[in-house]
Amino acid sequence: QLVESGGGSVQAGGSLRLSCSASGYFASINCIGWFRQAPGEEREGVARISPGGGSTYYAEAVKGRFTISRDKAKKTVELQMNSLEPEDTAMYYCATVVCGTWNGNYWGQGTQVTVS
Repeated sequence: QLVESGGGSVQAGGSLRLSCSASGYFASINCIGWFRQAPGEEREGVARISPGGGSTYYAEAVKGRFTISRDKAKKTVELQMNSLEPEDTAMYYCATVVCGTWNGNYWGQGTQVTVS
C-alpha cells in the first residue's frame, strides 16, 4: 500500500514537498513514480526513481523544478516541487512502476496540489 501526503495550496513560485510512504521492503525493491492528473486531462508521469535511488527521470515539464529522492530512514519517496506554476495544479499520485517506464502497478490514493 502506498500513501501520499504533503499536498496543499500554494501561490505561483512557491514550493511543496510530497511524500510517498510504503512498507520498507516493498518500496526498496521497486521503482517508484510520481504521476499527476489535472481535471479533464490524462494522467501523466512526472518523475521516477530506481530502487537504489541512483537513477532518476523527469518529464520535460518539470525538469529543473522538481526533484525526486528516496529517504531511506523514513522509507519514503519524496518529490520536492519548486517554482510551482498554475499548470502544476493536479492530483498527484505515487505508484510502483516497471523500471524505465511509466507503467504503474500499485497506486496510492493521491494528494491534491493547487497552485494559484
